[in-house]
Amino acid sequence: MDPILKVEHLTKTFSSRGREDYTAVDDVNFSLYPGEKLAVIGESGSGKTTVVNMVTRLLDCTSGRIILDGEDITNVRGKALREIYRKVQMVFQTPVESFDPRRTLGDGISESLVNHGMKKKEAMKEAVRLLKLCGLGDEFAKRYPHEVSGGQCQRAAIARALAIKPKVLILDEATSALDVTVQEEVLNLLTKIKEEMDISYLFICHDIALVQNFCDRVLVMYHGRIVEEGIPDEVIQHPKEEYTKNLIDSVL
Repeated sequence: MDPILKVEHLTKTFSSRGREDYTAVDDVNFSLYPGEKLAVIGESGSGKTTVVNMVTRLLDCTSGRIILDGEDITNVRGKALREIYRKVQMVFQTPVESFDPRRTLGDGISESLVNHGMKKKEAMKEAVRLLKLCGLGDEFAKRYPHEVSGGQCQRAAIARALAIKPKVLILDEATSALDVTVQEEVLNLLTKIKEEMDISYLFICHDIALVQNFCDRVLVMYHGRIVEEGIPDEVIQHPKEEYTKNLIDSVL
């Protein structure tokens, strides 16, 4: 089976006048397969979000390649980049901030559909359907981001990300701002959605315990490099690196 996403020798070095160059991501390689739930874990500053920002083309890489659904997207820009976003979407840590506070959740979800040619009325119907898929009633389409809870807003953000039927959904610390009960609800929702849609997850997190029962594989990042990878249970029970051991000890 060919990977839906493949990252080869990905490197990002930041340069600034008067300061020493800083390599945030150093020769990272991994593959994400169709239907897979792949976690990337590590403490703050390990390079997780920088990897994601390069994969989604929010940030140019210094070197390396990004292959999405068989296409090299490393240097894609303009109209071609908009087509890439039909295949990959992201859900962020703070969903309220990712919505326009002056527009309803329904407007926020339907916007991408309208941008891709769907009529407004049909787009809103689809927004309501997606909200229901994510466990929210019709009335949420008319609510504003500040009128719902953090967990409800995160469900709406997932609905928005699913609107154009992406092949890859990236969740960047998407549950870390939620309490434990709501975290579990959102993870259960994501499991349900994966069973109903042909989608792969790249789950960015700092908590290995959180991904143990959710993800199929886990990559451990430290100082910009992948230092360990495997099935979550194996990595937790038999860590090979001292950093991984300390990361596990801090949460278990």
